[in-house]
Amino acid sequence: MEEMEEELKCPVCGSFYREPIILPCSHNLCQACARNILVQTPESESPQSRRASGSGVSDYDYLDLDKMSLYSEADSGYGSYGGFASAPTTPCQKSPNGVRVFPPAMPPPATHLSPALASVPRNSCITCPQCHRSLILDDRGLRGFPKNRVLEGVIDRYQQSKAAALKCQLCEKAPKEATVMCEQCDVFYCDPCRLRCHPPRGPLAKHRLVPPAQGRVSRRLSPRKVSTCTDHELENHSMYCVQCKMPVCYQCLEEGKHSSHEVKALGAMWKLHKSQLSQALNGLSDRAKEAKEFLVQLRNMVQQIQENSVEFEACLVAQCDALIDALNRRKAQLLARVNKEHEHKLKVVRDQISHCTVKLRQTTGLMEYCLEVIKENDPSGFLQISDALIRRVHLTEDQWGKGTLTPRMTTDFDLSLDNSPLLQSIHQLDFVQVKASSPVPATPILQLEECCTHNNSATLSWKQPPLSTVPAEGYILELDDGNGGQFREVYVGKETMCTVDGLHFNSTYNARVKAFNKTGVSPYSKTLVLQTSEGKALQQYPSERELRGV
Repeated sequence: MEEMEEELKCPVCGSFYREPIILPCSHNLCQACARNILVQTPESESPQSRRASGSGVSDYDYLDLDKMSLYSEADSGYGSYGGFASAPTTPCQKSPNGVRVFPPAMPPPATHLSPALASVPRNSCITCPQCHRSLILDDRGLRGFPKNRVLEGVIDRYQQSKAAALKCQLCEKAPKEATVMCEQCDVFYCDPCRLRCHPPRGPLAKHRLVPPAQGRVSRRLSPRKVSTCTDHELENHSMYCVQCKMPVCYQCLEEGKHSSHEVKALGAMWKLHKSQLSQALNGLSDRAKEAKEFLVQLRNMVQQIQENSVEFEACLVAQCDALIDALNRRKAQLLARVNKEHEHKLKVVRDQISHCTVKLRQTTGLMEYCLEVIKENDPSGFLQISDALIRRVHLTEDQWGKGTLTPRMTTDFDLSLDNSPLLQSIHQLDFVQVKASSPVPATPILQLEECCTHNNSATLSWKQPPLSTVPAEGYILELDDGNGGQFREVYVGKETMCTVDGLHFNSTYNARVKAFNKTGVSPYSKTLVLQTSEGKALQQYPSERELRGV
């Protein structure tokens, strides 16, 4: 359960979600935090002015979710914060969990209403702190976003499970920790008091005993909150719009924008999406099981390397001591080489353990969160987040790709000492057999004729040198942040072409690529400088200033 905690925390305040709302990008925010990161936009960007100009843009001018940027604070460390060319350049700040967010454009005016009910400024823009996509709010403001009832229920159950242990109610002195609760008696018992006061015989044999945590939840269980329509606040969700992928009420079907859309029964879609999420979790569960077994294998390798190292050093010392004083100086040199090999093997394996542990923790946290979501009985609330969770589960499963669960180092020390030479040749003593390691791949070559930029996207292509004889298992593409900062990985895989979306407009990026196999990684390619366009106008071909090799 502890791995799931990060899934339950707001990316702005770093605390558990309070009254979470669902943004169109499927990410969540506390309602109060959403108000805090609102930015006021120019009048020309308002929905009213867009409708007046005759453009067919909806109130939520939101980019296609299928074209969302590869960048996020969780993977690349940087990304685009402005969804519009004229978005205000408000300085960003760090939230408690490390995600950059926008502060409010101006202090909110004093009001007698609560923060959740106070109206938002006109022409307000909100930027998701996780995917950095921006959208302009309509007249409903934050009330236009649905509330995530499922997430609230998961957080409540999680906090209940983390609360302090319950005590027995019948202990006379120093109450012990309760082990069961009787639902009929509504009393918490420790084991001695249960045997003494609640024996499993007679009428008491029919009573139902449950764990204390389950009993506490049943005591405090409140009626399920019914999710209401965001457009018609007095109506409950009754159907599911297949085209918009959201629950709707009957008024939406009669007079709203969903009147011509395909709709299906809410209960049927609820069961279908639960089934799809469960099937996706089965594959991810298998990956997590393999990862746990792989971690055990890696830890055994560490022990084996330690044992082999001790054994090898002992043999080496015995041979060198037999050669008396003449061998002492050479012995120190040979031991240094063995220790170097030892440290190298340990470093490679420990680095792989650390990397795999982090990925497994993230995978386990997502699994536990999804399992808690599946327990929810709110169909509309579940359907609001099920698509995003299914995509996340498939994406996480794909990250456990080929080569991830393969050791990068062997446990053997393939060295052999030959002590047959004469004493007068002692200064030539050396290891006669050193295991020849496989070479690393050659440095990839960026193909300038196929690399280009388009608006705030960049496409890069590369290939192996023509005379290269060492195959590459994959490639690692890196970009800086557009301001000359550190390089970050944006792609790891077998493909030799990658398109990176969500870059800043009118920015200069540096790109480089390297190849890898089981032995190691190749040197970096030459750095390529990419210039994104100044605005949203189409750019068919890059100019020499926009694309040049360094």
